[in-house]
Amino acid sequence: MERLQKIIAESGVTSRRKAEDLIKEGKVTVNGRVATLGEKASISDEIIVNGKRLAKEDKEYYLLNKPRGVICSKEDKEGRKLITDCIATDKRIYPVGRLDYDTTGAIILTNDGELTNILEHPRNSIERIYYVKVCGLVTKEEKLMLERGIIIDGHKAKAFNVKVKKYDKDSNKSYVRLTLKEGKNHEVKNMFMAIKHPVDKLKREVFAGLTINDLKSGDYRKLTIKEVKRLYALKKED
Repeated sequence: MERLQKIIAESGVTSRRKAEDLIKEGKVTVNGRVATLGEKASISDEIIVNGKRLAKEDKEYYLLNKPRGVICSKEDKEGRKLITDCIATDKRIYPVGRLDYDTTGAIILTNDGELTNILEHPRNSIERIYYVKVCGLVTKEEKLMLERGIIIDGHKAKAFNVKVKKYDKDSNKSYVRLTLKEGKNHEVKNMFMAIKHPVDKLKREVFAGLTINDLKSGDYRKLTIKEVKRLYALKKED
């Protein structure tokens, strides 16, 4: 279930602000009843806007190996490449969560708002596996600190299965693989900064069980029906 104005906007009929105006003016009905601003609905409901029934948009699901230098946003004033530009489709798809401009790796793009909510909600503990290159030698004590949890801006950020894969003495860089179960902005970078190991490179190898091993940087593929069903099954009951 999503706010009605969002459903209307994502269908391409009009902007979200104009959709709100139409709802206020009584020009939107849901299942034969005049809608009210703020109510929620599903795309499966009969939604009529200005006398025209809202078409049900076919859902699309993509896994992208996000390249460096691409921004996870609908628009950018600096003219940088948008993540939606990486996918050849005429559907209004959006990224599930975010990866920083300089972060690479697995990200899902879809026009399925319900699945997006499942994958972004902290309650569902969706696993994200990262491979990170950081400055300095990450010690066993620091590894344990990451696994026990670090308080960042009043929130306890906790990593799982932290493994220091190697340490390069010449460059003084550690290569670490770790798992997170929340998707807060800059979480990996903030955790390593807290233990005084600035991140040099960051890649998300796995998201919600989907791996990019078979995808080159910038490549993508459609998810299978089986994969989509498995993602829906990750939802935990309230």
